[in-house]
Amino acid sequence: MREFYLVALGSNQRHHRFGSPRVILGSVAGILESAECNVLAVAPVITSDPVGPSMRRYANGALLLATERKPEELLRLLKQIEAAYDRDNRGQRWRSRTLDLDIILWSGGAYESKILTIPHRLFRERRFVTGPASAICGDWRDPSTNFTVKQLHARLTKPHTPPRERRVVGPLAQSVEQLTFNQ
Repeated sequence: MREFYLVALGSNQRHHRFGSPRVILGSVAGILESAECNVLAVAPVITSDPVGPSMRRYANGALLLATERKPEELLRLLKQIEAAYDRDNRGQRWRSRTLDLDIILWSGGAYESKILTIPHRLFRERRFVTGPASAICGDWRDPSTNFTVKQLHARLTKPHTPPRERRVVGPLAQSVEQLTFNQ
């Protein structure tokens, strides 16, 4: 059975053989195609600030793919691709990396195992994931919240307005004012 996946891509470290982070991200679709994954859409690459201790800005993107692979089979393939780009999975989280590939959503809905959770636990909090994803599959619904990717991105990007000042009115107003200002 054909499965559909949203995969997030990230890189913030140049590779001596493969080139800049943007070039690295651009090469992933071809590698997936050669591994019997049909890449249906590729999001424009954006630049984002690092999360965690890394100081380098990231190139981030997303792609939509169709494949016969089950979730853990696709995860193994993505880890092999990361390893081919010299990705070191040992040690500190959120450090500089040549390539990071994460399964964000799956057409089968939610999936949980010891090695994989779909939807990705943190994608709803990351503009660098929801932005590119909304460009290629904005109407895909998160099975956990039922919000579309576009709605999740809008929640992260809308300007924050501070709460407006509330005033106490009526007979209680004078006693509240005395409690807070006459001490």
